[in-house]
Amino acid sequence: MALDIFGKLAEERIQKAAERGDFDDLPGRGRPLQLEDDSHVPEELRLAYKILKNAGYTPPELEAQKELMQVEDLLANAPDEKTRYQALKRLNYLTMKISHLRPSSGIFSDNDYSDRVVQRLSHPRKASDSDKK
Repeated sequence: MALDIFGKLAEERIQKAAERGDFDDLPGRGRPLQLEDDSHVPEELRLAYKILKNAGYTPPELEAQKELMQVEDLLANAPDEKTRYQALKRLNYLTMKISHLRPSSGIFSDNDYSDRVVQRLSHPRKASDSDKK
């Protein structure tokens, strides 16, 4: 019941502010919102990660996951065996690092991640014309 009162008060104040034109000069007005893809972040951590990101700090786990995706791409498009071997070593290191940063991560449960890596290595993507440039 109390939440309904606060909700109504908030709606009234927003409506009055809009009528006064308080929202007319906001940055980005008339442009589409730039929404971030945070689907890779567990739901219970999204707010905390958003606050940290706004403060200019990226958690080590997210940095490692970002690097992991880059290494996966390098591995899939490696031009030779030496590059593939180096990328695979880096991939193993990052996998271990992420699992130690957050051991309860669902990313690595049931060997799902390692199965996907093996499958991707078995069937590497072919470089498209745009990748060759």
